[in-house]
Amino acid sequence: MRGFRSRRGALGESRYRERRTGTARYLTSRQQHDGLDAVVRRYPSSDTTGATFVLVHGIGVSSKYFQPAAAELARTGEVYLVDLPGYGSAPNPKRPVAIRDHARVLAEVIHEAGLMNPVLVGHSMGSQVVSQLAVDSPELSDCIVLMAPTMYPDYRSIGIAARKLLRDIWREPWRVKVIVGTDYLFRCGLPYFLKQVPFLLEDRIEQRVPDIRARVLVMRGDEDVIVPRDWAKAVAALAELGSFTEVRGPHVVMFTDPVSVAQEIAAHARGSVHRPAS
Repeated sequence: MRGFRSRRGALGESRYRERRTGTARYLTSRQQHDGLDAVVRRYPSSDTTGATFVLVHGIGVSSKYFQPAAAELARTGEVYLVDLPGYGSAPNPKRPVAIRDHARVLAEVIHEAGLMNPVLVGHSMGSQVVSQLAVDSPELSDCIVLMAPTMYPDYRSIGIAARKLLRDIWREPWRVKVIVGTDYLFRCGLPYFLKQVPFLLEDRIEQRVPDIRARVLVMRGDEDVIVPRDWAKAVAALAELGSFTEVRGPHVVMFTDPVSVAQEIAAHARGSVHRPAS
């Protein structure tokens, strides 16, 4: 069993405030790192021997669409949902924030929480952030999941990306449409979203995946029009210890099929073996 337990002290724990939604209990904390704010939601687990999972959202949205999968994962381990700077509950930083900047903030969140070797899960742009973190700070985790990794090289233009996004949104359930629409328009806001798009399109995830030493699971939905199957499989093949899986659903697959997604992530975590950072 990997060493997943946290090292939180009294100060770190005191930064979290208890919240409830329905019957679910979680703790929330707003943290600032290098002038950038992130908001973290921690879902405790009754399993004190399981993995710790850190879930990172995509562009324009917040961690809210991860909640169904987070609830499933919390059955096997503690779950952290992160709103990156400018997204969801995290305030607009009023300055450019590149993929590497988001990765640095995520690394500080992990340090602040005292997490040892968590499973890092990134969706869409979040997969770019997680993969960057895996290269910049390989000692933080030996197990990552890239869900619907962006961007497919042929789609790296604003026009094509926008068309693919609009095509996908009609495939998503109405609850996803509401969450995504609210996040894009009112929480992230179009001005900040448009500032973030160039960083997403200019990033070359395929150039750094070969340098990742962690075990990598690439996952996509079988109806995802943003991330083609061949591209997702190619990303997995680039990793030294990469694997590929496909579940039912469109781009926001952790909302449409949270049970299968959580099972795949948990199985990947159980199969990982700790290796010293290279």
